[in-house]
Amino acid sequence: MSDFLATLSNTGIAKQLGLPTVPALRRHSPGDPLLAGPVLVTSVGDGRFAKPVAAFVEEHGQRAPAEAGEEKLYGVVVDLSGARTLADLAAAQQLLTPAVRRLGPSGRLLLIGAEPAETTGAEAAAVAQSLDGLIRSIGKELRFGATANLLVVAADAAPAAIDSSIRFFLSARSAYVDGQVVHVTPQVGVPAEPAEIDDPKAEERPLAGRIAVVTGAARGIGAAIADTLARDGASVVAVDVPAAGEGLSRTANRIGGTALQLDITAPDAAGRLLGHLADRHDGVDLVVHNAGITRDKLLANMSSDRWDPVLAVNLGAQLTINEALLAKGSPLHESGRVVCVSSQSGIAGNRGQTNYAASKAGVIGMVRSLAPRFAERGATINAVAPGFIETEMTGKMPVGTREAGRRINSLKQGGLPVDVAETIGWFGRAESGGLNGQVVRVCGQSMLGA
Repeated sequence: MSDFLATLSNTGIAKQLGLPTVPALRRHSPGDPLLAGPVLVTSVGDGRFAKPVAAFVEEHGQRAPAEAGEEKLYGVVVDLSGARTLADLAAAQQLLTPAVRRLGPSGRLLLIGAEPAETTGAEAAAVAQSLDGLIRSIGKELRFGATANLLVVAADAAPAAIDSSIRFFLSARSAYVDGQVVHVTPQVGVPAEPAEIDDPKAEERPLAGRIAVVTGAARGIGAAIADTLARDGASVVAVDVPAAGEGLSRTANRIGGTALQLDITAPDAAGRLLGHLADRHDGVDLVVHNAGITRDKLLANMSSDRWDPVLAVNLGAQLTINEALLAKGSPLHESGRVVCVSSQSGIAGNRGQTNYAASKAGVIGMVRSLAPRFAERGATINAVAPGFIETEMTGKMPVGTREAGRRINSLKQGGLPVDVAETIGWFGRAESGGLNGQVVRVCGQSMLGA
């Protein structure tokens, strides 16, 4: 669905009239450099990440310029992992104020902080926690498609997951992820080495050699997930109901993957799916629970034939398949990754969607509960929560509702299915073993919800 206002706002006439501009976001294309310009890297307190991040920037062909100057920046990384006092927080403000003025269009601001629970004393814990409010506010102030995110790093966090997260947040892959707080924890499963800096194939195909399965892959976000995982090197098994067989075949053929027609709510669905993965692919590395339906109605008019199917598809099937993945002898490989698609509606609620919002909030509860169990078998489980994403479904909304959905976020526009897919791809990497039980909103920092 075309965003007419976004197109109009970037014309000369709109600028002459003083109309607000909807920024054009920079998104990843194969062959693009990871960093699109110079990145300022600095620190406050006894931080441990500024030097390796600065080396990372230079190894990717960009300079880490001095703090002073007026040069436009693609990125700003401030290491606050050693910040412990209000004086340190004041020093951070002194660094950030001129830095955000220099941040260019689609720029990236990344703060790195410590886990509040691991600090000593009330002041140190308060300073570490204050970064949540700081980053969410910065995200709402940045302009021209720039984003701001916070990486909270545990003392014994997995180095590879720190690396993969910095790569994601500084790259164009994170175009619609804004105002988010991600916690990096100890390694789950076999440690993975960060991609080799001098190996462009590793950067472009981070999922090479991994087997992925995507439910609801016939169209929309599911098809985009399949496309993106295949682009990044994964062998994809696309799954959808028999009624969507034609679209499912198109997806599988387009990406050189395989199609499996399956109603995931059927009593034998988990056994059939895992059996297929074991027999045809010798197991699976990445399971993406994307399949979902809506049956909207005000609660006063809700009936069981609207409630039950939504809970069954959106939540019940995921619960059943996840239990099968956790069972002894399941085909989930070591360093396996499970990613569940939740929704902003599950966090903020939505009128007329009590069934859908309950199911998507349930996904978040499931992920948090199952994270320790997946960790025991060397795997992780995380969730993405999309906000307003431009799909065939949102294109059928009334104009007023659609426009409101597009504009009530820091980036002033709807996201694209690929934005959800890129975030799933980051969670799906072998290196991302220090990310477990996380929920990341892909919503352009929507004004609704947490």
